[in-house]
Amino acid sequence: MSSISNVARFQIGKSGVTPGTISALNALLKTHKHVRISALRSSGRNRESIKAMADALVASLEAPCECAIIGFTIVLRRRSSKAK
Repeated sequence: MSSISNVARFQIGKSGVTPGTISALNALLKTHKHVRISALRSSGRNRESIKAMADALVASLEAPCECAIIGFTIVLRRRSSKAK
């Protein structure tokens, strides 16, 4: 059973995905396995822009991540670096 309280929350506004956003998310992913990113109205809330943001984030982050899009929320999950 996973704990919802251990999920870090983040918001992306009208500036979208910036170098500052990437560095802040990299810092969060060092200490949290899950990050929940809310796209604010000013970020251009439509399905195409949310998908483009999610793709840009996954490509830019240092840690390998999986992403899921739920409505206007991007959920990032850091993959384990251990090989099985």
